[in-house]
Amino acid sequence: MTYDDFTAELAHTSLSGRKFAQLLKLNPNTIANYKQAGKVPAHLAVILVLIRGLEEHGIEYRQRVEALALEPNARRGKSIAEISA
Repeated sequence: MTYDDFTAELAHTSLSGRKFAQLLKLNPNTIANYKQAGKVPAHLAVILVLIRGLEEHGIEYRQRVEALALEPNARRGKSIAEISA
């Protein structure tokens, strides 16, 4: 999905790019950084399309996603030893 298509899809939800990233425990700048590449990874596009569908049908999803207790991704440049410590 192109970045422009992603932001258009995002506009049809109650989420901003920052809130979408926070929900998935991504760095808040992650979504904005995809603008340079012009494309968004497929897994994020799928998640967004599913979120839009859930919202359109009035289905609450946030509590379930938050209940997953997702852990933020490690910062870039961290060594394997630091991650497993």
